[in-house]
Amino acid sequence: MNWTRGVLFALSAFTTVSMAQEAAKPETKPIRVAVYDDKGSPRTPRDFARVFGDDTIHFQLANVTAEQIRAGALKDFDVIVQGGGGSKSQAEQLQPEGREAIREFVRNGGGYLGICAGAYLAASDKDYQLKILNARVVDREHWARGRGDVELGYSRVGMEQDGQTKNKPIVMYHQGPLLAPDDAKDLPPYTMVAQFDSEVALKGAPHGVMVGTTAMASGQFGSGRVFVISPHPEQTPGHEDMVKHAVEWVAKRR
Repeated sequence: MNWTRGVLFALSAFTTVSMAQEAAKPETKPIRVAVYDDKGSPRTPRDFARVFGDDTIHFQLANVTAEQIRAGALKDFDVIVQGGGGSKSQAEQLQPEGREAIREFVRNGGGYLGICAGAYLAASDKDYQLKILNARVVDREHWARGRGDVELGYSRVGMEQDGQTKNKPIVMYHQGPLLAPDDAKDLPPYTMVAQFDSEVALKGAPHGVMVGTTAMASGQFGSGRVFVISPHPEQTPGHEDMVKHAVEWVAKRR
């Protein structure tokens, strides 16, 4: 009888340890990333295919159209990426049903990464925007500020979220939004991940406005995560991993 109890105890202990070890194993399933591939985002699918390359162990990319988003395609993904181009064009192509589909996806736990136009689209100060990040656009009148390299200054929290070791990376900028906190009552405050520490002020844009505004931000929307990047690390040699880290963060792998 004692021998039987001993065997049962040993088996129970082995099972408990095995379950704990299994639970402690790192996540091995690839992050399923939907990349918006439609009007208003001409380069992002190509850029993401180049940056993520053949890393199918960690990431599984697929391009999706606005029509597919409206039809419910996001149910098969962990993250939606809205890239550079034109935020109004993206919004119009998505239509209200597509924009609501993205909101519902994030609200229910999905991740959103917006780069340049996709960062504009996530903000909360215009009717056509997704309103999933409590942010407004500064100096919208001079949105076409031109193209050039900018220096970013990471916050401590931002360095942890985006996996950075350098606090002052130089990244290519091309007319992305200058963000600041908005006052949307139904959204939590965002976290400033990085600010602009230098500026691009061409095409009549005033000097002295860009520096200190938010260049990268993260936030919560319902059960999901939002990460926006105004400049273009995916087009900046040596800084492509910024977008990989952002995808991992919104997918809750960081």
